[in-house]
Amino acid sequence: MQPADTDLQAVEPVEEVGVKESPKPAFQSASINFVKEGKEVVAAQGANLRIKAIENQVDLYTFGGKLMNCGGAGQCGTCIVEVVEGMENLSPRTAFEERKLKKKPASYRLACQALVNGPVSVKTKP
Repeated sequence: MQPADTDLQAVEPVEEVGVKESPKPAFQSASINFVKEGKEVVAAQGANLRIKAIENQVDLYTFGGKLMNCGGAGQCGTCIVEVVEGMENLSPRTAFEERKLKKKPASYRLACQALVNGPVSVKTKP
């Protein structure tokens, strides 16, 4: 028995009529309004709230927090902010936030754990 001969033909690509590639999404931004400081910051969607605050000289920490903060590792709970508007535009609370903020109002978040996905207004050092 001999292997069957196969005919390989070159196939030309077929153009689909009426199908357009969707354009790549443009840069998505999110605005962060720091209420007490009177600053509005534009950030890339998914930006970390603590990092954007520090980059824009917004002080998140009380005196004790300045001495004992973990540097954004999500271990100390000193970067607490109150979300005034746009809670739905932040990432969900992490397990650490649930434990650390269980006696705080639902509008409180740890800036180091919150990712910004749309417009949000926050109060620092509530």
